[in-house]
Amino acid sequence: MTSKTSLPIFWRDPRMPYVELRKVEDGRQVNYALHSHTQWSLGAITAGKSTYRYREDLYTVRKGDLVLMNPEWVHTCNPIDNHPWAYVMMYIDTDWLTELRFELGLIERLEWQNFTQATLSDEDWYQRYCHVAQVLLNTEYPLLEKQSQFVTFLNDLMPVLSCQSEGPITTIPEHLEAIARYLDEQVTEDISLDTLCKRFGYSSGYLIRAFSQHFGMTPHAYLLNRRIQLGRTQLKTGKAIADVAQNVGFADQPHFQRVFKRHMAATPNQYRRTLINQ
Repeated sequence: MTSKTSLPIFWRDPRMPYVELRKVEDGRQVNYALHSHTQWSLGAITAGKSTYRYREDLYTVRKGDLVLMNPEWVHTCNPIDNHPWAYVMMYIDTDWLTELRFELGLIERLEWQNFTQATLSDEDWYQRYCHVAQVLLNTEYPLLEKQSQFVTFLNDLMPVLSCQSEGPITTIPEHLEAIARYLDEQVTEDISLDTLCKRFGYSSGYLIRAFSQHFGMTPHAYLLNRRIQLGRTQLKTGKAIADVAQNVGFADQPHFQRVFKRHMAATPNQYRRTLINQ
């Protein structure tokens, strides 16, 4: 039986659409598949330790560490030999954060720039992060206080991270970008490897090898990840799980639920309903 402490908490407030929060108090049952997010993500390990795979690098992170994840960068964070660990994660809209960084004078154009830093071990920043997370989760704080605490935290943190930023990633070859764009456009369709090879003129071996090298996952895994991203967006609106499963291209609801849990370490119902609103 799953204990209440092992269930994830997802916080969202429609008046603050640029941030979403996830809290897990017992991560031993968490087992993520490789995945990515459309948002910039910032998390804190609040107890124990875990492994953190970020693209090709592997880290051991423990209580007091912050972890940073660029949008669309493949990653996973999982327990070590069933040792207890806990974490809080914020998912921050990239367009909103880009504008904030631009207004601070940290970037020259309204264009997303990635951060090279994957972790931050600093007690002061860790404590400030945890405080902001608690403010967001606490129903007794008014909206203005939540917004002020959150924005002030990022206003102070962004300059610290700015020296660790780089320009937009341009190393992915255009022909592989074209394949990714096609998958994005056909995200709900049942696409075969033969179709991709014929359309783009590559052998199956080359296509899978090259795509995986640059995107960190196979074309099939990329497609499933996109479907889960789209599913998250629809679940936030309260749509029925069966309808979401069909809308994002899964054959049935059980398949959607299995894939969703591998990517989110939570069921679609937990993601949709386990909320602390304003």
